[in-house]
Amino acid sequence: QVHLVESGGGLVQPGGSLRLSCVASGSFYSITGMGWYHQAPGKERELVANEISGFSTYYRDSVKGRFTVSRDKTKNTVYLQMNGVKSEDSGVYYCKAEVQENRGLIPVEYLGQGTQVTVSS
Repeated sequence: QVHLVESGGGLVQPGGSLRLSCVASGSFYSITGMGWYHQAPGKERELVANEISGFSTYYRDSVKGRFTVSRDKTKNTVYLQMNGVKSEDSGVYYCKAEVQENRGLIPVEYLGQGTQVTVSS
């Protein structure tokens, strides 16, 4: 079982910055990727940033140049640096991790409970 715990959400003014963190814990073989989903009020959850170990990094078009996803593999932690935030960035941010529970198994996606980000003046 894997647990993801997010932190760092809160209220931020338009144009400001916020840094989200997520730590994975539990028993597993490896984490092949970590990232973040965003769910705006009344909308479906969408992938906003994702890093696949040693391969690629994905950003939703609306956050390119403003958000940066990074990982500390030694700490099983993923960060989302949010700069120049806009009102449309408000919502719940869910940490995600692709976890290989045992060697040779296909990675399974886990989600955290989410952290609220509100962009408002």
